[in-house]
Amino acid sequence: GIYILIAVGAVMMFVGFLGCYGAIQESQCLLGTFFTCLVILFACEVAAGIWGFVNKDQIAKDVKQFYDQAFQQALTAESEANNGKAVVKTFHETLDCCGPDNGIAAITPLWRADLCPKKELFEFHTNCHRKIDELFSGKLYLIGIAAIVVAVIMIFEMILSMVLCCGIRNSSVY
Repeated sequence: GIYILIAVGAVMMFVGFLGCYGAIQESQCLLGTFFTCLVILFACEVAAGIWGFVNKDQIAKDVKQFYDQAFQQALTAESEANNGKAVVKTFHETLDCCGPDNGIAAITPLWRADLCPKKELFEFHTNCHRKIDELFSGKLYLIGIAAIVVAVIMIFEMILSMVLCCGIRNSSVY
């Protein structure tokens, strides 16, 4: 996942460079390339959004499986510098949950004090599998709103780059 984010960041930096340098140099070629890259990125984002919406159950299942693996790693770890413990603590603090949705929670009560957020004496945590399902079913509209905002911004970028490109073409050269 990290490598994908680095690659996407590099592509976005390159596309931004094309737009800025094309505008500074008043180059139709660079602005046209910028516009083409924006169209391709827009199409990829729409396709990824549709794929994510259609496969939201599979994505939730994959996130739960990732959580279970990190939880198993956190249980078997001796040191505090373990990545599994950090991942599990992040899940627990972000979702305000504790433990997976299986028998491990009943058999191993010792991990609660170390990994779970502090609660009152008789207050119980919901399991993380239920919270992950709630996140993907109940908060899907927030992800959709963010995607629509990004799409609108990209459409404005495409319109403005074409207006600038056409303005450069129609300007008189001294």
